[in-house]
Amino acid sequence: MFRLLVVLLGLLPGVLAAETPQEKGLAIAREADRRDEGFGDYAARMEMILRNRQGEESARRLRISALEVKGDGDKSLSIFDEPADIKGTALLTFTHKTGADDQWLYLPALKRVKRIASDNKSGPFMGSEFAYEDIASQEVEKYTYKHLRDETHEGKPCFVIERYPVDKHSGYTRQVVWIDQAEYRPWKIDFHDRKDSLLKTLVWRGYRQYLAKYWRADEMFMQNHQSGKSTLLKWSDYKFRAGLRAADFNEASLSRAR
Repeated sequence: MFRLLVVLLGLLPGVLAAETPQEKGLAIAREADRRDEGFGDYAARMEMILRNRQGEESARRLRISALEVKGDGDKSLSIFDEPADIKGTALLTFTHKTGADDQWLYLPALKRVKRIASDNKSGPFMGSEFAYEDIASQEVEKYTYKHLRDETHEGKPCFVIERYPVDKHSGYTRQVVWIDQAEYRPWKIDFHDRKDSLLKTLVWRGYRQYLAKYWRADEMFMQNHQSGKSTLLKWSDYKFRAGLRAADFNEASLSRAR
């Protein structure tokens, strides 16, 4: 009995050891990812509204489709329909849990596919405030994490975590993310550039639930604090489990984009 008590007391410090901020941050990220698993595929429409420092706006319309890949990151295809001068421009993205993502841009005016170099992922996507790396699905393995604090954001109790890109070519040193504690949805991200200055803030608005499980926002608004420019993404017409296949996401599908 005495020996058993000694063993139990020896184990007690490990049992009672507090979860580190790094462990808690990773656990939150994993839970958010787990809750979005199993959607299969979806198609949606998007309006992209660009605004310059003077407040002048221009609009673009495009179609988005995505395919969930078991054991790896998602595949996605973005096809521009308007305005006429960029109609048919398409971006194909293969996100990977580890290693660099693969991205190809089809330019109809040149009738050729351009591969986006891994060291250019921080560049702006089609003149927007979203970088190419922002367009890719945000896999858990792409970052290391740290839980900073819990706080209320717009009336919702949230976890505030910091995540640090693993990719040395990322345009960010760190990102501060607000995730609600009820549904594990992101509501805000502050992006810090390579000099660790605040570069951009992304906010989500108007979440809706699909298939009684999957949450998607009606709007995503990215404000660039350094340039004064912004981009608003307005999502609509979500269709989940539309029967998309891997064959719908390859380089040949880019040049077929209409």
